[in-house]
Amino acid sequence: MKRIGVLISGRGSNLQALIDAQRAGELGGGEIVIVVSNVETAPGIERARQAGIPAVFRDHRGRKREEYDAEIVSLLKARDVGVVCLAGFMRLLSPVFVSAFPNRILNVHPALLPAFAGLDAQQQAFAHGVKVSGATVHIVDENLDSGTIVAQEAVPVFDTDDVETLTQRILASEHRIYPKAVRILLSDRYRIEGRRFIIGDGAA
Repeated sequence: MKRIGVLISGRGSNLQALIDAQRAGELGGGEIVIVVSNVETAPGIERARQAGIPAVFRDHRGRKREEYDAEIVSLLKARDVGVVCLAGFMRLLSPVFVSAFPNRILNVHPALLPAFAGLDAQQQAFAHGVKVSGATVHIVDENLDSGTIVAQEAVPVFDTDDVETLTQRILASEHRIYPKAVRILLSDRYRIEGRRFIIGDGAA
């Protein structure tokens, strides 16, 4: 099933990367059919609408996580979504959500996981003094940034960097590898062995 749902909370730059890849025929036949935001003022909502993609706001405030997630799952299932992409969605998914799309939820993270999970990963990497950081696309499980790694790209940390310049280069890396990872997942030419995501011939 190649219908994609994207969840956002902010500006939606990775959403735009996926939209651009779809337009260029680089998602392996994947089609973004709905965008859902938990923030009413998220600029990504307008990005989606400008691309002709239905975009909806659903407020999570004051609601139980499982109740909210069940509503989002229903929205996605109503659109026959088979793969869910998190693009700056600032919420940890509950087991209700994860179990509805087993091994079919992707997230992109601005670090080379398992290093620097969680918020402010670029700041974490910079403060730690690493010489290499990067971006990771991983399958989402019930824990924070802990799922099987699908794709990674290294980004060097220069002595002249500050957090902002590093963040921008990592973001460019995210935009490159996220569409590739989506295409691989949609191809179904892979297998998961333990924590290893193994790509079959021709999948990349």
